[in-house]
Amino acid sequence: MSGAVTATATGLLATALVAAPAAQAAPRAPAAPAAPSAVSLGDTAAALAKQLGSRTAGSWIDQSTGRLKVAVTDASAARAVRAAGAEAATVTRSGKDLAKVMAALKRDATVPGTAWAVDPAANKVVLSMDSTVTGAKLAKVKAAAAKQGAAVRTERVAGAFRLFTRGGEAIYTGSARCSLGFNVRSGSTYYFLTAGHCTNIGSSWYANSSRTQLLGTRYGTSFPGNDYGIVRYSSTPTDTQGSVSLYSGGTRDITGAGNATVGMSVQRSGSTTGVHGGQVTALNQTVNYAEGSVSGLIRTTVCAEPGDSGGSLFSGSTAIGLTSGGSGNCSSGGTTYFQPVTEALSRYGVSVY
Repeated sequence: MSGAVTATATGLLATALVAAPAAQAAPRAPAAPAAPSAVSLGDTAAALAKQLGSRTAGSWIDQSTGRLKVAVTDASAARAVRAAGAEAATVTRSGKDLAKVMAALKRDATVPGTAWAVDPAANKVVLSMDSTVTGAKLAKVKAAAAKQGAAVRTERVAGAFRLFTRGGEAIYTGSARCSLGFNVRSGSTYYFLTAGHCTNIGSSWYANSSRTQLLGTRYGTSFPGNDYGIVRYSSTPTDTQGSVSLYSGGTRDITGAGNATVGMSVQRSGSTTGVHGGQVTALNQTVNYAEGSVSGLIRTTVCAEPGDSGGSLFSGSTAIGLTSGGSGNCSSGGTTYFQPVTEALSRYGVSVY
């Protein structure tokens, strides 16, 4: 096994129509500049967040225009946003205000089955509760939300938040089966990334269910708090191109890593359910799993199932995240959370290739 992620994808057939030349063709108008990609918008959003700090309360891609919108609280921040080529939206709650709300929820509403993140377009914190939050736990969470007034919107989520550890066929350790995320390297040393709740389980990782084809050994792991882990290949992979293998037989070359943005279209590949697509709906998400709390996650409308843990989230040829967990399934749909891949790359000093 080369260690590349397996996934499925649909092919697109492009056809061209050729018109007969005009007797006197008019000069061709200059081509309109290409619209920025979702990945470049994500990088712009990340740079603005760093530049403006608490003077911004998040950003999102406007689905009607395809432009990046950034929530700001003052005129100077708005000018900085416009200078970066984005649109400014003036809001009442700053990033600092919303951070205080989330800190209060962490103190008062941290029970398994809850999750929260900022909805930048609404300028509120969305507090999610799965089906296991009932009785005294539900009363506690509702009371915590009520303390924050209009700054919090609550919602119920079908099913239960869980880690997608069981049932995969891609990589194996002990009794667990997960999915490989992205191949990475540092110089001439090769590794792969997957979920931290997977690498917590075992040190040796194999390519087959009988655990006879050793892929490599755990080099680092972080869960809870984060959800990423890294495995060092026991030998240089045969395929040293960092592509994603597709179930249909093709490949998707992953050429870099980037930041997610609310509204970004993404795809998720995993060994149980293949490829599914959706949109990013929140960043910096906190999720309270039964096994522990994780912060800084990407929330999406993409579905996933047990065994997809650690699998890749990508936009085009750009690596975005690693599958953590969520609720629902790929029959009825669901919500899935992802560990940002850039954090793991920075932590271990590696890069996708």
